[in-house]
Amino acid sequence: MTAPKLPTKLPPKLAANFGDEIDMAAQGLAWLRESIPHLVGATLVLVIGVILARLLSKGADRALTRSGRIEPTVAKFLSNIIKYALWVVVGVTVLTQFGVQTTTIIAALGGLALAVGLALQGTLSNVAAGVMILIQRPFRVGEAITAGVVTGTVQGIGLFTTEILQYDGLYVMVPNNELWNKPIVNFSRMPTRRFELLIGISYSDSIEKARGELLALADADQRVLADPEPVVFVAALADSAVTMGLRVWCNTEDYLGLSWALTEAAKQRFDEAGISIPFPQREVRTITAAV
Repeated sequence: MTAPKLPTKLPPKLAANFGDEIDMAAQGLAWLRESIPHLVGATLVLVIGVILARLLSKGADRALTRSGRIEPTVAKFLSNIIKYALWVVVGVTVLTQFGVQTTTIIAALGGLALAVGLALQGTLSNVAAGVMILIQRPFRVGEAITAGVVTGTVQGIGLFTTEILQYDGLYVMVPNNELWNKPIVNFSRMPTRRFELLIGISYSDSIEKARGELLALADADQRVLADPEPVVFVAALADSAVTMGLRVWCNTEDYLGLSWALTEAAKQRFDEAGISIPFPQREVRTITAAV
């Protein structure tokens, strides 16, 4: 039995398909030969760029933290911005290795940034306010502040929100934008504070005697600072009393305790000295019409 003979020529359709495959393979090899330098260059740019981005961001973080003028949160935020910006530059450089137009990439990135900015407008405003708070430092963690309707001790400052513990024990998380757009009163920033006590005496009592008692009251408390010295003055001539004012200065940490102590001691001292503290009175006269 003889073996079958192989055909010396392929059918036209099969030969055409085989020729197309050979052409595609040849084109692929040609593209690969031309693209190898670009692939190698793009890989080197990508690896070196990522390494440099990490090194520069870490160096910026250490430099900003060691300066002492910038909060650690802001330093980390700025170093991350540097890192991501370098990553974008590296990505654009890699794409240009393959002939992609840089203007097209920049336009696409600009459109993406605009869309993200519009979608996260409120969030970005809180981030901007958080950065300004951390840079300007109107308050720090542990300080007592009032901003708008919120009063308490600052527990934490983030890029989006600030945590405040109110004096009644309630925890409040305030968006940074709400704090930055309102006047902020910091009770803890300055080392000393002034306390003013207003107390009324009867019109029949001696103003000089009341002044002496209030000055003696201030001298008796060691928390009252000698400089600036205590001052006693007539604050107002009210309807039912002469309002006397006592102004003293103290260390900030002594303010609350001193205000309570002086208010209580003033009442006791006036009672012992025979100086009355009148309460509001109204005199009513009845006039009978003549018949």
